[in-house]
Amino acid sequence: MIILGIDPGSRTTGYGIIKNHPDKMEYVDSGFIRVKGDSFPQRLGYIFQQLTELIQRHQPAQMSIENVFMHKNADSALKLGQARGAAICAGYHCGLEVSEYAAREVKLAIVGKGAAQKEQVKHMVQRLLSLKQDLQVDESDALAIAMCHAQHQTMEKRTGIPAKAFNRKRSYRR
Repeated sequence: MIILGIDPGSRTTGYGIIKNHPDKMEYVDSGFIRVKGDSFPQRLGYIFQQLTELIQRHQPAQMSIENVFMHKNADSALKLGQARGAAICAGYHCGLEVSEYAAREVKLAIVGKGAAQKEQVKHMVQRLLSLKQDLQVDESDALAIAMCHAQHQTMEKRTGIPAKAFNRKRSYRR
């Protein structure tokens, strides 16, 4: 199963694509979308458009995205939430199941510590996927989100217990 992970941002949105096999996770692609547009609605439209094209190109079965957390600056949190909404709409528009994970949950799944630093997450993503290339932080975070979702899917298949029972994951289906 191919999983798309999204690290949303109003200026830079990271994406990571993995293939989840029963016994391992395989790197497919990753990168980031440098958001373009003069107005904020144009930037949101650009996120939607670029992610829709990415989904059509790679044909993932599921999408996972990081939950919004409250920044010190409420305006930044609102913009992040809107960028996240544009990404969720792109996934939903393409018929994907969209699951959300808290940043702490992703860090715990990848590093084993919910308060891990971004560099620790990046290091573990590179090790777990056997990547030699250096990753930009937004793309390593997106890959971590996809990997977290893959772990939940594997746990669900092995135990028969829905992943929702283990955490507060939310899924939206078209």
